[in-house]
Formats: sequence, structure tokens, C-alpha cells
Amino acid sequence: MAYNFKEIEAKWQKKWADNKTFAAQQPQDFKEKTKPSYYVLDMFPYPSGAGLHVGHPLGYIASDIFARYKRHQGFNVLHPQGYDSFGLPAEQYAIQTGQHPAKTTEDNIKRYREQLDRIGFSFDWGREVRTSSPEYYKWTQWIFSELFNSYYCHEADQAKPIDDLIKIFSKEGNTNINVACDESVQSFTADEWNAFSDERKEEILLDYRLTYLAETEVNWCPALGTVLANDEIINGVSERGSHPVVRKKMKQWSMRISAYAERLLQGLNKLDWTDSLKESQRNWIGKSIGAQVFFNLKDHDKKIEVFTTRPDTIFGVSFLTLAPEHDLVQKITTPEQKEAVENYISQTAKRSERERMADVKTITGVFTGSYAEHPLTKEPIPIWIGDYVLAGYGTGAVMAVPSGDQRDHDFARHFDLPIPNVFKDIDISENAHAEQDNTVIANSEFLNDLEPQKAIRKAIEALENENSGYAKINYRLRDAVFSRQRYWGEPFPVYYVNGLPKIIDTKHLPLELPEVEKYLPTEDGAPPLGRANKWAWNTATNEVVYNSEIDNKTIFPLELNTMPGWAGSSWYLFRYMETENRDTCFASQEALDYWENVDLYIGGSEHATGHLLYSRFWTKFLKDRGFLKVDEPFKKLINQGMILGESAFVHRIDANTYTSADIETEKDVQKIHVDVSFVNTSNELDVEAFRKWRPEFENAEFIKNDDGKVLVSREVEKMSKSKFNVVNPDDICNEYGADSLRLFEMFLGPIDQSKPWNTAGLSGVSSFMKKLWKLYHNSDNFEVSEKPASKEALKALHQTIKKVTEDIENFSFNTSVSSFMICVNTLLSEKCNSREILEPLAILISPYAPHIAEELWEKLGHTESVSQAKFPVFEEKFLVEDTKTYPISFNGKMRFKLDLSLDLSKDEIEKIVMADERTQKQLDGRTPKKVIIVPGKIVNIVG
Repeated sequence: MAYNFKEIEAKWQKKWADNKTFAAQQPQDFKEKTKPSYYVLDMFPYPSGAGLHVGHPLGYIASDIFARYKRHQGFNVLHPQGYDSFGLPAEQYAIQTGQHPAKTTEDNIKRYREQLDRIGFSFDWGREVRTSSPEYYKWTQWIFSELFNSYYCHEADQAKPIDDLIKIFSKEGNTNINVACDESVQSFTADEWNAFSDERKEEILLDYRLTYLAETEVNWCPALGTVLANDEIINGVSERGSHPVVRKKMKQWSMRISAYAERLLQGLNKLDWTDSLKESQRNWIGKSIGAQVFFNLKDHDKKIEVFTTRPDTIFGVSFLTLAPEHDLVQKITTPEQKEAVENYISQTAKRSERERMADVKTITGVFTGSYAEHPLTKEPIPIWIGDYVLAGYGTGAVMAVPSGDQRDHDFARHFDLPIPNVFKDIDISENAHAEQDNTVIANSEFLNDLEPQKAIRKAIEALENENSGYAKINYRLRDAVFSRQRYWGEPFPVYYVNGLPKIIDTKHLPLELPEVEKYLPTEDGAPPLGRANKWAWNTATNEVVYNSEIDNKTIFPLELNTMPGWAGSSWYLFRYMETENRDTCFASQEALDYWENVDLYIGGSEHATGHLLYSRFWTKFLKDRGFLKVDEPFKKLINQGMILGESAFVHRIDANTYTSADIETEKDVQKIHVDVSFVNTSNELDVEAFRKWRPEFENAEFIKNDDGKVLVSREVEKMSKSKFNVVNPDDICNEYGADSLRLFEMFLGPIDQSKPWNTAGLSGVSSFMKKLWKLYHNSDNFEVSEKPASKEALKALHQTIKKVTEDIENFSFNTSVSSFMICVNTLLSEKCNSREILEPLAILISPYAPHIAEELWEKLGHTESVSQAKFPVFEEKFLVEDTKTYPISFNGKMRFKLDLSLDLSKDEIEKIVMADERTQKQLDGRTPKKVIIVPGKIVNIVG
């Protein structure tokens, strides 16, 4: 009976779907003792039009293996899947084609679902989530509302209802509270608060809310008409379309994630994440202990605030550098420097923050013409602007100490500014000295001859005495811009009364996206929602009405921006927990208490400082407000590596100058990407197909080998549609089967490492699958014996159980595949068809190759899915040897070997050895002087 993987895989995929085999039980489903829960989750995909390539399923296969393994162990496993279905790509496609993003997204999801089902994942599709579904984003809007109606109390170290803060204001004002707020807030008494108008109170509360409106520096992409997050920008241009991005100020919604900086930092200590991932978040949060220092401006009533971790070097300040976007730049620039400063600001706006941070070689800056006063010496300090200082980091200003900071040192040398040395016996002529160890302060008045830590304390004390500074802990983490000038995103549940935001009550949500004629910004620069005719809120009827009806009495304009992509992905893990009550809650308390949070999360490392940080923030907030009992979303996190594509290149002879006989160097040849589908396993190009695909090369001459064939060269690159090296998993499933694809992807190497794809390697896995099938069949018949298994067969099985169990627990899936191959080869050589071996083997391999395992399990006589079978348990006794191969030596030289039972005594071993004819032949009638026996090790006959 041949192994017909197409029939088998289609059969079981249908059965799983029909029987809802992998549906997790809800806690209320249990009549007796609750099963232990285990929650396995993948970072859900954005459904692009290109569909999946073979790199995408890598993490899904790994998580599926683990989910299936935990089911075998008796856990109630939650392993859901859904779609991150809002996003800029769908919107850009809508702009190009006029199709509604909902239509293209639906088509893409259908395509993804077909591909995912073909690979045989054990997803609980009954819990599917789509972030673009109104049923889902109703609760994203609700979370936004809760953030709006909350503030952060530093004393309690948690978020609290804004109503609590209002009560405090009405009783004692704001002078004695310790809460997160804008730095610009002014103090007021209780009497003053109570006398404020309602509008003034709302304006003040915006300075305290956890989501608030503010003028913010953003990454603006004019071509896309939207704000971009830092991770959507590469080398100063948009990741989508490679359009220029500039920095500009816009009124935006922001999230006060900075209030959670310390908790986000400390929470990392209890997470089972890789050290590199934790370090990425620590660096992004960027905790620094130092001092806030004030520099009074000459001829101005303003002051410049800087944060420094090295107040001990205060006497080394020779200039100040402001970020070009700093609020004070326009105010303090002298008329003589105005043109130069404005030109510099214009040039800097074209560079992203990441680009400016990464570029340490380019030194640029402009003098503002103004001076500040040194807080201790009172000497004038020139004020410059430079793009190495960022408005979003610290205060957007640095006190430049060129002897102690390399960028300041390079800047000072470039512009011929003073470099005072504040370090004793340290040469700073070529480079700055940034170390604290074994350093003594010099040329610093009362700080001379002090070590840095003592000097820091004394410098802060002096600054505090002068009212010019104080000790402070600072964080690099900035509040997150939450507005996007896009159509295809969650609408804000916000309308405006006299320019102030009001929240739509939860019972009237979701506020659904309106229809628009085009998906571009309006002619006057408003976001695409500005094109909607019906986008106003009637507070009398609590419904959306036409803009033309706005009357400033009961009908008000709605927010035109939409939420960013990370909004829906920040809480989706909790939505999967709920099946029954999705209309009335984001998830029921019973479900939240049972599942808690994700036990295993698998996804790409590119989300380290975006999605993962925001999700942790929202989880902590929801716990603060009593909606969750956990404060971290993901207990264990594994970043899967990337499957790289093997690109193909054809080599064209430069037709302008050369013929094939003239080629001497690579410069004479043009290297052209070729779609890998035109190349066979021998690297031979189908030239005719290539020319049809790229008609511009119809008459091109390509380099041929001695046989006259056009061969391609290969290079490993990122698997990408643009590099024509994408391999479709559908093609692999058609030719080799889904189980072979699953095994092969795991076999390629460790899950967390990148590795190149090579389709040719699939033949080995395919061959193994046929051997596995053959093990259970005799010619055309399924044949399993009830006879006891041989000792060798039991040993092979239990060696494999031990190895595979360890591998799954350690996420070393690649070595498991090798173990399966070794085991099956051994069993075939033993001609083993014993049920005692073949039944546990089917269970053992089922997490990796579930379709064939289900088919074999059914043939073994079982009616329930193999996924419910108990995982085989390793028994040491089958690996314990009961015989020993002894080297039999004569006068220390081994002459032959003898297999003896390990149960034999010394005397019994001696009798057997001495009676052996080979021993008699060696002694040749002599009587040995001594027989040395070490049981289990050696036998040595002396004499």
C-alpha cells in the first residue's frame, strides 16, 4: 500500500475541522476537577496579498509541535490564531485600485486560511480574532476610553480612575500630589480648581490622563499622508514604498507609557525571555540616575534644562547643544544666525531619529548666537544646535562636556570649541574619557581630587544650594504617539466640543469606520476620514450623523485620525480566551482567571521594542484597573529565526562592449535576479520562460557552460517577493506533503537561528516518510503484530522517547527529526512490526507529522484522535545493558572479546573465560600465575 499523502492529509484536515478536534475547553465546560491549562500563541500574521511563503510557517510549526505535545500530556491547550488585519499596506492597495480595504483584507485572509489549514496546524479556529472586525475593535476603543479616564499615581504605583484625581483637586489642589503629568502643569489650590470653568478643568485633566492630546514631534511621510512609527522607517524612508520621512510637530493622541517605565523595567526580571530580548527592552526604557540641571539664558527669562548622569563633570561644560526641534531654538536664535539655523532645521527634518542616532561619523551643527549662564561658575556658555541631540530623548538638550563624551569631543574639535579637561592625569587630546573607574576629578574647584561617585553627590548638593538642579532618575522611554492619519485603522471613540475631546460611552460602541470616496488625505491635509460625509456624533441620539448637521448643540465632529497598528495587537491574547460573551465583555472573568496569560509565545525579534513593550504596558494598566489578575502578557517568549531564500542569478554579457569570448572580469557581466521557479535542481535556467517573463532580455546573451546550458549562480538572501526567491508552501505540500514540510522546516536547524532554504533537501525527509509508512505495512497490507518486541526494538523506541521529550522541552526540534530517522531505520533493520513499538511511535511523531500519525493511529484500531493519546513515557530499564562485552587480555594485551552477563560473580566469570577454547589456545597448556577480573570492565590473565 503506497503512502498517499494527498488523500491522507485532506482526510484528516476535514475530520479535524468537522469534529473541532483542537477546540480548547472553557473552564465552565468542566463538570469535575478543572484540567490544567496551557496557552500557546503565535504572533498573529498581517494577511498580505502575497500569501505565505515557506519562511512564515517556521514559528507556527514549532508552536504547534509544543501545543500538541502539551495535549498529549493531559493539558487543556489553548492554541488560537487570528489576523492583525488593520494596516497601511491594505490602505495603499486601496488607494491604487479603489477597492475597499475590507474587501482585499477578506480575500487575503481567505487565502491565508487555506494555506494554514494545508499545513495541519492544531489551531482552535472557533476563537479567531480579526483586529479590523467591529466586534473586536469595540473593545480596543473601550480600552482607549479606560486609559482616557485614568491617571497614574506614583505613590500607589498604579493607574487609578480620573474621578479619584478630580476629588483630590477639589479638596486640596495639585501641589502635594505625586502623579504622572505633563511637565508644563501649573500648581493650583482647591479653591482655584473649584472656581475653574468646566472647559478649563478638562484642559487641565488632559495633562494627567493616560491618553492625552498634545503637540508632538512625529515622523511624517507626505507621500503616504500619515505618521509612521520608528520601526516603519528604514534609513530615513518609509518601509512601505521607500518614501521620504520628515520630523514635524502635530497635535496627536499619545499614550503615557512613560509612567510605567520602572515597572516595565523591573517586570523583565520574572520573564522567561532571552537575555538579548530583555536587554533590547532595557536599552529602550533606558533608566539613568543623575541630575536635572538648569542653565539660565543670557538676555532671556527662560532657562534650559538638561539631564546628565555625570554632574561631577559640570566644570567641563564648554557649550550647550539643543535638538534642532527644541522649543527654545526659534526664540533664542539671534537675527544674524536665523537663516543658518532655519536651513539646518529644514535639513535635519529629513532624517529619522534612528538615522541620527546611528550616524556617529557625520558632524553637523549651527551656533544660535545666544549664550547661557553656567550654573556654578556663572560664565557664558555658547548655545548650539546639533542633530546628534534628539528632541524626544531627555529634555532635548545636553550640557556638552567634550572631555567626557565622544560626540561632544568630536563636535568641539570640528567647530574649534574649548575642550577643558576635568580628569586628573588623563590625556583627552585625541579622544574623550568616558570611564568612571580609576578616575579622579580635576580643574573643578571644590570637586578636585574626588572620585566620581563622591563628586556626583557633592555636585548635586552644590546645584541644589544654587537652585540650579536636583538629583533625578530619568528614562529614555518616551510617551507613544497613538494617532495615525490613515483610513484603515480603529476609529477613536472621540468627538469634540469646543475643541475638547469627549468619549463616547461604551454602550454605544463600536464606532464603526465610515465609507469614504477616496482613501487619501483631503485636499487641505486632513486625514482620509475627513472625506466621510457621515462622520459627526449626535449626543441626543448617540449615533453617527451627517457632517452637515453639526450645530454646536447636540451634534459634534468626530476624531479624524485612527489608531496605530499596535492598538489591536496589544491585547488580542485576552480576546482569544473568550468564546461566549464577546458582545458584553472583552473576556469573561472566569476565562481570564483560568487562562491568565500566555505560557509560550513565538514570533519575530523585530517586535522587541514595539508590540511587546506596548502589550506589556496595556496588560499592566488593565491589571491596575482591576480587569486582569496578571501584569505580564507573555511568560515565555521564543524568537524564531528567519528562513532565508536562495536567490538565483543569471549572468548577462554586457552587450555594449563585450562578447562571451572577451569576458575577463566580473565587471563585464550583469547579474540579474531570476525567479527561482524557472530553475531546476541542477541550477539550469529555463531561458525561454525567463525571456517571456522579462521581455527586455529577449535578445540578451547569457553565459553558458561547456554543454551550452545557462546555469544560475546562487546567493542566500532574505526570502522576499522582490528578490524572486519565494517558495510557496502550497507547492511543497503538493509535491511532498504537509508532514514532510513540517519535518523539513524543523530539520533545517535550531528554531532561533536563521537558515537558508533548499528545496532539494526535502527528498531526504520525503524518503523518511515512506520508510515510516513501510514500517506499518507489509507490501499492500497494514500489518502489526501482537508479539512482544525485541530488546533492540524497545531500546530504539525508548532512546527516541527520551531524546524527543528532551528536545521538545528544550525547543530543539531539529535534533528530534534526526532521532526519528535513526529509530525508523533501526526498526526496519529489525523487521519490527510489534504493536508494543509501533503504537507509541505513532504518538511520538504525531506533534511533528500529525496527518500520517492520525492515519496510522486509526489503522491501529483507535477511534479517538491520536492528539488525545497519552505521550509515551521513557523507561530507563530498556536502555540498561544486561550484558557486557569484556576485553580478554593476556599479560595486558587484548586477544579477543567475550559477551558475559553483568549478573555473574568473579568466580563465574573466571570459569567461563578459562573454559573458552581461545583462552586455552593462548595458554598453550600453561597455568596462569594470576587471573585479574574487574566485573563489568576487564579480564586480564597474567603468566
